[in-house]
Amino acid sequence: MQQLPLIDLFVIAIYLLAMVLVGVYFSRKNKNAAQFTTASGSIPGWALGLSMYATFLSSNTFLGVPGKAYGSNWNSLVFSLSMPFAAYIAARFFVPFYRKTGEVSAYTHLERRFGPWARVYAMVCFMLTQLARMGSIFFGIALTLQALTGVDMKTIMVVTGICIIVYTVLGGMEAVIWTEVVQGIIKTTGAFIILFIIIKEMKGGIGEIYRIGSSDNKFSLGSCSLTDFHSSTFWVVFLYGFFINLNNFGMDQNYVQRYHAARSEKEASRSVWLCVYWYLPMSLFFFIIGTALYAYFSQHPELLVPLKQQVALEKNVDVNALTPADYGDKILPYFMVLKVPTGLVGLIIAAILSAAMSSISSGMNSSATVFLKDIYQRYINPSPGQKKEMKILHVVTALSGILSIVFGIAIIGVKSVLDLWWEFAGIFSGGMLGLFLLGLIVRKAGNAEAVTGTVIGIIVILWMSLSEHLPREWERFKNPLHINMIIVAGTLTIFLVGLLVTKLRQVMLRKV
Repeated sequence: MQQLPLIDLFVIAIYLLAMVLVGVYFSRKNKNAAQFTTASGSIPGWALGLSMYATFLSSNTFLGVPGKAYGSNWNSLVFSLSMPFAAYIAARFFVPFYRKTGEVSAYTHLERRFGPWARVYAMVCFMLTQLARMGSIFFGIALTLQALTGVDMKTIMVVTGICIIVYTVLGGMEAVIWTEVVQGIIKTTGAFIILFIIIKEMKGGIGEIYRIGSSDNKFSLGSCSLTDFHSSTFWVVFLYGFFINLNNFGMDQNYVQRYHAARSEKEASRSVWLCVYWYLPMSLFFFIIGTALYAYFSQHPELLVPLKQQVALEKNVDVNALTPADYGDKILPYFMVLKVPTGLVGLIIAAILSAAMSSISSGMNSSATVFLKDIYQRYINPSPGQKKEMKILHVVTALSGILSIVFGIAIIGVKSVLDLWWEFAGIFSGGMLGLFLLGLIVRKAGNAEAVTGTVIGIIVILWMSLSEHLPREWERFKNPLHINMIIVAGTLTIFLVGLLVTKLRQVMLRKV
C-alpha cells in the first residue's frame, strides 16, 4: 500500500475542504429554485465558458485520453476536432432558441411539439446518460487514487462522492459554476506539471518523444477511408464526435441550464465558443502526455514490470499476453507513483479530483432540475411552493450522486473508461437528438411522424447495441458498423423516417 506524505495529504484535504466551503458560502443565496438551477441569470460568459470547459475536461479526459494515446494512437483526438462544427450550430441556433423559450428544462419543447411521451423519452435518455457519465467519472478518479494510496476503490468513490454531494446540494448552480472555474485552472496546471516532469525524465527530451512516437505510428488520426465504417477510422470518430457534441451543446441539460444562467444571449453564445477554444488545445495536450508516457516507458521497459504483473493478476492472463491498451488507463497514475515528487503529487491529485468533481456536480444539479421540472411539476404538483421545490432539488441532487457512485462501483474492472463512456453516450443520446432535430427542423412533423421515427430509431439503436451478443450462426444479422456509429445511425433514422412519413402524409392529403 502506498502512503502519501503528509504534505500531499494536506493539499488534498485543503482542496476538498475548500470545495465544501464554497457550497456553504453560496448556500446563503439559494432561497428558490431559480437561484439553485440557473443562478438567476447572473453569471458572466467567460465564467460559463470555463465551467463548460471544466465539465468537458472530466477525469475521463484526464485519465482516459492519455491511456488511449499510450495504448493506441491519436485517433480519438478527432472527437475534439469535430467540436467547432457542433459549436457553430449551437451558438447560431440552439442558444437563441432556448433563451427565447425561457424554459429551464431542455425537454419542455418536445412536449409542445409531439406530446408528453416525447418529453418523458428524452428525459429518461438524459438521466441514463448522466448516470453512465458520472459513474464512469467516479471510476476514473478511484482508479487513480487507488494506485497512489492503495485505498480501496469503493471507499474512494464514497468519500469523494460525499464531498461532491455536500457542496452541490448546498451551493446550487452558482457554486457549481464558480467551483468549475477554479477546477478548470487547477486541472490545467496539473496537466502542465505532468508533461514537464515526463520531458525532464526523458533521455533526449521532446525530440526523442517525437522520434519514438513517429516510429511507432502513435500520431496517427486513423484511416481516412470513406467506405470503412466498421473500424475506428477518422470519419467514424468525427461523425461520432459531431453528433455527441451537437447533443451536448443542443440537448444536454448541463449546458442548457448554463445558457439560462448567462446574463444575456450574447454571453451564452460566447461561452460555447470559449469552451471550444480552451478544450480543443487541452485535449491535444493530453494526447501529447499519453505519447510522452509511451516514449518514456519505451526507454525504461523494466519500470513497467510491476504494473504488468498487477494487471495480469487482475485479468488472470499471462504477462506476455498483455498489450499497452490493457493497462493504458493505469499508466498515468503509475507514472505519478514513480516519478512525481512529494508536494506535487497532492496538487496533481487535486487536479484529477477537480476533473471528476466539475463534471459530476453539474450532472447532479441538472438531473435534479430535470426531475423537478419534467416529472414532479409536470405529473405530481405543478405549484409545490418554494420550500417544497428546494427540498426536492436537494434530495434528488443527493440521490443522483449516490446512484452514480453505485454505477461507478459496478463497472470496476473495465478495460478502457473512455471507450465505455463513449459507448454508453452513443446508445442513450442518439434517440433524443434525432427527435429534437425532427421537431426543430421539420416544422410540419406531427405526433404520428415523431412516434414512427422514434420507434424505428430505438429498434435500430437496440439492434446495433445488442447484436454483437447474437450466436455465431446468426453472424449475418450482427451490426456491421463500429459501435461509435450508434448515435449517428440512431439520430439519422429518427430524423429521416420522421421526415419521410411527414412528406408521405402531405402527398396523401394533397391527393385527397
